[in-house]
Amino acid sequence: MACDSSVEAIEPQEESKTEKENKREKKMSSSLVLQKMPEFKMDAYDAKSGHYVTVSSEDYKGKWLVVCFYPADFTFVCPTEIAAMNAKYDEFQELGVEILAVSTDTKFSHKRFVETEPLLKDLKLTIGADPTGTVSRAFGVMIENEGIALRGRFLINPDGVCVAQEVQAPSVGRNVNEFLRQVRAWQHATKTGEVCPANWRPGKKTLPVNTDIEQMTGRVGDYITIEEIMS
Repeated sequence: MACDSSVEAIEPQEESKTEKENKREKKMSSSLVLQKMPEFKMDAYDAKSGHYVTVSSEDYKGKWLVVCFYPADFTFVCPTEIAAMNAKYDEFQELGVEILAVSTDTKFSHKRFVETEPLLKDLKLTIGADPTGTVSRAFGVMIENEGIALRGRFLINPDGVCVAQEVQAPSVGRNVNEFLRQVRAWQHATKTGEVCPANWRPGKKTLPVNTDIEQMTGRVGDYITIEEIMS
């Protein structure tokens, strides 16, 4: 019988070129902002179809993408965050933004989690399985002594560059409405070359530094007031 056969030790795998490059990048900066998204490939559970799939960084080339790491299935804050992202799924799709949730659980755990947690009823998201922590490490959110990821959220532009990230400890959930505001602001800035002041939302005043940079330098308050910023 197979279970009676001798057991051979598993040789440690040599790190791939991508893993080595990611580690070197982490030594240079603790942030992925303005860096290329790490390459990855992993199993996943597609809640919309109910099937296991494989996802990779190649799938998202040329697209806006948000990669949302969360600590673990069958926890407490995590399903509230996933459900909140799912509630805004259609809005993200209208903006052309793909969503990939990731934790260090297996794809089998993801499936069971989605099937049993009431908050995840009608979930449309794909959840990546990173049980080895390879992807979490590449994004700099792995808690090594616990084997789970921090709450890391990364916005990747169509050029594959990370333009925004938010990383939090496990106890507090993130705000999906604020993240949607940031996505809209980044898309506007990317399209127009203008920059968006604090609290910017569609329809509010931007700062056209692409045309009036000399006039605005040191005189932003002549162009926009604190009342307009906070309104």
